[in-house]
Amino acid sequence: MTEQDFIPKPYSKTIEKGSVTWESPSNIALVKYWGKKESQIPANPSVSFTLNDCKTTTTLSFSKKKSEDAFSFDVYLDGEKKDGFKPKIETFFKRIEQYVPFVKGYHFKIETSNTFPHSSGIASSASGMSALALCLTSIERGLTGDVDDKYFTQKASFLARLGSGSACRSLEGDLVVWGQHHEIKESSDLFGVKYPFEVHEKFKNYQDTILLVDKGEKQVSSTVGHNLMHNHPFAQERFKQAHINLSALIKVFKEGDLDEFINIVESEALTLHAMMMTSMPYFILMKPNTLEIINKIWVFRQETGSKICFTLDAGANVHVLYPQRECEQVGEFIKNELVAHCQNGQYICDQIGFGAKEIV
Repeated sequence: MTEQDFIPKPYSKTIEKGSVTWESPSNIALVKYWGKKESQIPANPSVSFTLNDCKTTTTLSFSKKKSEDAFSFDVYLDGEKKDGFKPKIETFFKRIEQYVPFVKGYHFKIETSNTFPHSSGIASSASGMSALALCLTSIERGLTGDVDDKYFTQKASFLARLGSGSACRSLEGDLVVWGQHHEIKESSDLFGVKYPFEVHEKFKNYQDTILLVDKGEKQVSSTVGHNLMHNHPFAQERFKQAHINLSALIKVFKEGDLDEFINIVESEALTLHAMMMTSMPYFILMKPNTLEIINKIWVFRQETGSKICFTLDAGANVHVLYPQRECEQVGEFIKNELVAHCQNGQYICDQIGFGAKEIV
């Protein structure tokens, strides 16, 4: 498919007003994407676990305007008006206007809430932008009539990507691939696709405990970080590595090889931060407590034989991944050894989920 496939024909119906609600989860990448081309196209493919409990619920209310000369919307977080969010959403609307041309024809009220604290340090852009994209795609479905479910999901993912790249991986579960990869035929740079191959029982109901090491605003935004890959001396090798690791995970997911899963996932997390530390200008998003947690995980794994491992987002927080059968053992380890390294002792227990859903 190409971008042209998402430009609609003239709408056959009219709607004066209404509202639609979707909830969409966040996700955590196992193979990371870092670096992008124009139009939010990833420089390498990625694969992510969809989370279950860390999610955003968005209600989009809309009413027909008399003119279509400008975007018109208000944004509310937990019932409080947030004009500070408007520039990012206006940029999003500008990017998607040709694909959902009705956006200038309505005034929108965007009411959103997260199941995790907004200031927790967990990026809400993936869940928030995917929920908003799903709402917009639902409105368009009302304007066009019946839409094939597969196309609906692809278009919503396509739109979400234009708001936040990783948002395109939040619509389905429990594993989602974004970016073209030669072994995954339906994979696309334009939208995320549900992982199509066999997944071993060991990866079902996988657990993710998110340790909130630093809840402050990042010193370098992800957008700036991605752009620093353009002239990065190690960029091309990194992009090759991502392809190789995704190929390796296909076998890992099929066979349930948790040791190799750990090797790949932890290496990917550290490579992500290595790219940040070796860009120009360079920067470090990990904190001392991030390293304390990583080292304690390594010691615990060596001493107990646990299949616990970590991954990182583009920040200081640590995602602790482990099989469901180890919940009790790892849970005690987290409470006794790792929570002390979290800001205000905060952490969030989650597990792998199954994607977004409309709230009727």
